[in-house]
Amino acid sequence: MVICNHKDVKINNKIIVAHNNKGRQLVNNVNHALVLRIEELLKVNNMTRYKLAMESGVSHSTLKNIMHETVKDNLLSTTILIANGFGMSVSEFLNSPLFAEENLDI
Repeated sequence: MVICNHKDVKINNKIIVAHNNKGRQLVNNVNHALVLRIEELLKVNNMTRYKLAMESGVSHSTLKNIMHETVKDNLLSTTILIANGFGMSVSEFLNSPLFAEENLDI
C-alpha cells in the first residue's frame, strides 16, 4: 500500500490537491508554472497579454512563445520584466504555490 502525502493548493480560485510523491506533482516544470502564474495575474489584474507586453517591455511574440511553452528555458531577466509589468517585484511574482519545490519536477 502506498500512502500519498498531499496538500491543498488554491490556484485560480480552484482547490487542487498537490501530491508530493515523485512523479505526482501539481506542476511538472518551471515553464508551465510560469504560464499558470501569468494567466492567474492577467485575470486578477484584468489585463490582456498585449497590455502586459506593453507594460513589461517583453515583446508580444516572446510573451506568446512563453504562453504556448515553446520556450525551453525562460530567462530570469524576462521573468523580472514580466513581474514588473504586473507592478510587482520578482519576489512577489514567485511567491506562489506554483513555484514551491515540492510542486515542481526540477
